Amino acid sequence: MNSFFTRRYVVQAIFIAIALVLLARLFYIQIIDKSYFLSANNNVLRKVIIYPARGVILDRKGKILVQNEPVYDLMVIPREVKPFDTLELCRLISIKKSDFIKKFEKANNFSPYRGSVLEKQLSAITFARLQEKLFEYPGFYIQKRSVRRYPDSIAAQFLGYINEVNEKDIEKSNGFYRPQDYIGRTGVEKAYEEVLRGQRGVQNLMVDAFNRPKGHYAEGRYDTLAAAGEKLISSLDKDLQKFGEQLMNNKIGSIVAIEPSSGEILAFVSSPSYDPNLMVGRYKGNNYMRLLNSPNHPLFIRPIMAEYPPGSIFKVINALVGQQFGLVGSGTSFFCPGGYRYGRRGLMRCTHVHGSLDLAQSIQYSCNTYYGYVYNRMIDHAGMRPVKAYQRWRDAVSRFGIGSKLNIDLPNERKGNLPSAEFYTRHFKSNKWTSAYNISLSIGQGELGITPLQMANVVAAVANRGFFYKPHLIKAIGEKKVIKEEFTKRNSVGIDARYFSPVIEGMSRVVNQPGGTASYSRIPDIEICGKTGTVQNPHGDNHSVFFAFAPRNNPKIAIAVVVENAGYGATWSAPIASLMIEKYLRDSIARPRGYVERILNANLLPGAKPRYRTPQRKEGDSTASRKDIKPVEIVTPKAVLEDE
Repeated sequence: MNSFFTRRYVVQAIFIAIALVLLARLFYIQIIDKSYFLSANNNVLRKVIIYPARGVILDRKGKILVQNEPVYDLMVIPREVKPFDTLELCRLISIKKSDFIKKFEKANNFSPYRGSVLEKQLSAITFARLQEKLFEYPGFYIQKRSVRRYPDSIAAQFLGYINEVNEKDIEKSNGFYRPQDYIGRTGVEKAYEEVLRGQRGVQNLMVDAFNRPKGHYAEGRYDTLAAAGEKLISSLDKDLQKFGEQLMNNKIGSIVAIEPSSGEILAFVSSPSYDPNLMVGRYKGNNYMRLLNSPNHPLFIRPIMAEYPPGSIFKVINALVGQQFGLVGSGTSFFCPGGYRYGRRGLMRCTHVHGSLDLAQSIQYSCNTYYGYVYNRMIDHAGMRPVKAYQRWRDAVSRFGIGSKLNIDLPNERKGNLPSAEFYTRHFKSNKWTSAYNISLSIGQGELGITPLQMANVVAAVANRGFFYKPHLIKAIGEKKVIKEEFTKRNSVGIDARYFSPVIEGMSRVVNQPGGTASYSRIPDIEICGKTGTVQNPHGDNHSVFFAFAPRNNPKIAIAVVVENAGYGATWSAPIASLMIEKYLRDSIARPRGYVERILNANLLPGAKPRYRTPQRKEGDSTASRKDIKPVEIVTPKAVLEDE
């Protein structure tokens, strides 16, 4: 009996405890915690998201590249909508009635009780017109947003664009993003999204029966402030970038200019480009599809995604590596009879019969024969099996950043192609191959693939006499001007400083002495050291390539220019690079007006006829009037095997 009463008291105690917990919870909900009150009073309170302004992006001198502009989303809560003049509302926001009905039904299907976007990104003018009559449309309200604005319409591929998040973005963000948030989709906007995006805020507003705000609930005690994103100080020189885009108008290719002493990218031109303002606003989707379907692919970021055989500019690397291996020196001479013979019948032609040349002269005249001999020594006469010597050569070349990503602060960079020894062993079905099997690598042709960014980085390393800083586009972050540590680290290319002297002497002669392949691009009082390249293109006309740095001592700029299907490097790429160098170092152009207009007005797009006839000076030409000689001819690997 006592046991029965004991159990009864226990059960009663449990019920009393549960009742007390429920009462305490009810007291907390009704008296202390106001969040449920806010939900229950959704008909008189409105939760408004305050979207933060994305961080602005400046050039290296503090000039604005990207800023924010206010826009207004028209929101709707379907259950609160009362009968209204549909045609008048459609007129106010400039949409068709059929489109309005579709969007309203979509919002209602999403949720009759929650606010949904009916029409995005109304302009300030449209907003002002609508605001006067908004009280006539219960259930509709305005959500303020900001979008990007590009005052100078430049650097589209560098800056990138933003877009609304999708389900995958929301899932990957662990709850940070919500529907209708924006996210960086390409370029710097994507690479620095976490820095630029800021933190959203919330306002709880009281509204009357006419949908008009009547102040903050509880004097704003439950509101949170939005925090704007950090500003970015880019490495770009706005004026230089704009000038580069003008020079590359109606041309396909790239310009990448780097400050050798820091790795900061001064110009990042991808052509053809587009107005980045096209990727903002209510017609962004249509504009995107037009750009996507353009035959010239303006969305393709050529400086980091296009891969080309480097052509004769690669001779600079082979000259340095050959010296480091102790197989050639500044006084090493080879005789050029008009081509380099290899195997039994193999011939790699040169543009001229150069005669006997030393190392500096081989750069000056861009002699193919000389580099056939240099490559032969590095692979076949290195005191080891050719396959091992090739691997050693490949390792040395890779130190310049060839064949791997430089990890620039942009997404979608490609690494290029530097073939491995295993590649050739598989291709030739034997590991007994020699330099004759891939002799095209001696002059930067064959299977090599290098991006314009990698080209610019190589010449920056040459300018520094043996090292480079990681190329980057953002100089500093935020008000504290934070610099990433990885951008301050020196990267050695593994070449002793003394070996750069004859190579740089040859590069100087290329531009500054008569007979140099780029003497047309000489600038008085500025010693440019450069190298031209004409890249064979199996799909069409040859590509024009040039890289350089200036001045020779204490260099301030290193630059690479690629113009697709434009022919000789001396004809187009070298003058473009020369003008960019002069613009950066002097902030003005002193060359004759016709010199500049020839570049600005030339249309080198596929199918277009050039407006200007120019000196067709080849790599190796000492005068513009020399008789044309056949371009480089290289026997295919299969034919080489048969010769051997």
